[in-house]
Amino acid sequence: MGSIAFTRNYTDHSNDTGYQFEFHCDKCGSGYRSSFQASALGVGSKIAKGLGSLFGGGNLWAAGQASEYMKDGLRGSAWDTAFQHAVEEIKPKFNQCHRCGRWVCPEVCWNEDRQLCHDCAPDLAQEAASAQAHIQVDQLSEKMRQVDQVKGIDPSAPMVGTCPSCKARIQPGAKFCAGCGKPVAGPPQKQFCTGCGTAIPSGGRFCASCGAPAPA
Repeated sequence: MGSIAFTRNYTDHSNDTGYQFEFHCDKCGSGYRSSFQASALGVGSKIAKGLGSLFGGGNLWAAGQASEYMKDGLRGSAWDTAFQHAVEEIKPKFNQCHRCGRWVCPEVCWNEDRQLCHDCAPDLAQEAASAQAHIQVDQLSEKMRQVDQVKGIDPSAPMVGTCPSCKARIQPGAKFCAGCGKPVAGPPQKQFCTGCGTAIPSGGRFCASCGAPAPA
C-alpha cells in the first residue's frame, strides 16, 4: 500500500471489534466520522472469549487468546487498510486550500468565490458585518465614558470593601451596611502634629519629634 494523504487532523475511534475514524476541519475543528468497519479477527476473538467463559475455559479460551495474538500481529496492515478506506470516504467532504495547504469544511470555512479558505481569502460580507459590530461596541463604550457612572460617590471619602462588623459586601459610597445596618467607617485618618507636622501613630498622645500633644 502506498502513502496515505489527508492525515493531519483526525481522531482514531477504533477498538478491538473494528475501525472508525473522525476527520476534522483544520480551521474550525468540525468534521465527519467514517463508517464503522468491522474487524473479522476482533469479532472472532470476542466470540471465542465468550464461548470460553461460557464453558469454563480450556481450549476455547486458548483459542480466544490465540486470536488476540493474531489480531495484534495483523493490526498494522489491517489498520492501514481501514484508514485508507476511511480517507477515501471522508476526503471528498473537505476542500484543500492551495495557498496554505489546509483541509477545511466547505460549509463554514471555504470561500467558494475565491476557491481558498477563509483565512487566505476572507468573506467580505462576513468581515464587514464583524467590523461594523466591533465599531458599534467601541462607539457604545465611548458614549458610556461620557456619562457619569459613579454619580453620588465621593472619591475622596475612605472606602472599605466589606462591613467591619458583619463582613458583608459594601457598595461604593455606602454609609451604612445593607446587611447589619451599622455605620460603615473607613480606615482611620492619620494624625499630624500641629507643631512640626510629623505623623502621629494611631493612639499616640504626643508627637515623637517635638513632644507636642496630639490633636484632640
